[in-house]
Amino acid sequence: MKVPLLDLKPQMDGLRAEILDAVTTVIDSSQYILGPEVSKLENAVAAYSGASHAVGVSSGTDALLVCLMALGIGPGDRVLTTPYSFFATMGCVLRTGALPVFADIEPGSMNIDPARMAECLKEDADNTKSIKAIIPVHLYGQCADMQSIMELAGEYDIPVIEDAAQAIGSDCLYEVDGRAVWKRAGSMGAAGCFSFFPSKNLGGIGDGGMVTTSDPDFAERLRIFRNHGASPKYFHSHTGGNFRLDPVQACVLGIKLKHLDRWHSQRRRNSELYRQYFREAGLDGKVVELPTEQYGNAADHALHNHHIYNQFVIRVQERDRLREFLTGNDIGCEVYYPLCLHQQKCLEKYKVSAGAYPEAERAAKESLALPIYPELQPNQLEYVVETIARFFHS
Repeated sequence: MKVPLLDLKPQMDGLRAEILDAVTTVIDSSQYILGPEVSKLENAVAAYSGASHAVGVSSGTDALLVCLMALGIGPGDRVLTTPYSFFATMGCVLRTGALPVFADIEPGSMNIDPARMAECLKEDADNTKSIKAIIPVHLYGQCADMQSIMELAGEYDIPVIEDAAQAIGSDCLYEVDGRAVWKRAGSMGAAGCFSFFPSKNLGGIGDGGMVTTSDPDFAERLRIFRNHGASPKYFHSHTGGNFRLDPVQACVLGIKLKHLDRWHSQRRRNSELYRQYFREAGLDGKVVELPTEQYGNAADHALHNHHIYNQFVIRVQERDRLREFLTGNDIGCEVYYPLCLHQQKCLEKYKVSAGAYPEAERAAKESLALPIYPELQPNQLEYVVETIARFFHS
């Protein structure tokens, strides 16, 4: 049996006719830059994410970059973030001329640890006061502890940009006036950044991204910066970039957005089947550590997208050997991420010592993503677990 890490074809087959009609409409309109399709998607994503505004951009990377530019982040500034994420989280900071400051991750969720953040922020306040933004990452489809993060940010008056590239539609548990409420990724910080890379839960047929915000002035700045900093046309008060979302991508994403909650539900179903099969195989909690559901104990968690499983990431001691074994048995798997951000060659000159962020470095050695896409069948998931069991039992 073959089980790919991701197969986009079944999803596209079911939407093919509708998507082709929509793309044809865009082609026939001759309006190929921004336009009504982009505006329509922006309104839909803002409503879905619980934000007042959304600004379509060319990629999830450019979503982060345009936010930093609109905040005026530049040389001499620092941005507090996680050392365990895709390179874009840090790369955008470096492109502005600023430098990243890292806080280690929680071992369970693998999201940034607010306790470590508090240490970084106190040290900065006592010394340079150079941290000008915070970028928490909602890794693998689960929100970071945003209540703690927002409280820290408020204490030091630092804006928060949510890197929600993997987490569109994910809900975060908050306590407001002694009452538990759920807030959606992209609605809590000054801005939320989304990616529509094809492998995401809401993926396009190419690159695309979105920034959400409830600040109308910041939304307007984002629109200016995504269009070379021009307002009005040909008059440039800022140096922006060409960060516009393609209307072809917008029309495809608008169709897919209508199905997103169903796809989330199917991913959660697959995660539950994985947990069942790992329990039955006697592996759960012994040689295989399954994903932590940070908000899974809430009384009403089943009514919310507390984890949308962009990835189903297990942790094992013999990760590389297991990966080789799975690949040899036609099972797709991937390491997200084999090297922490502070270990990347482009930061070599800053001489971050080995072991500086032990939880992130341990995660980079142990984490392995298994297939989780919506169209997987129970027998495929069972085969994945049976194969992992064969590896360990042998």
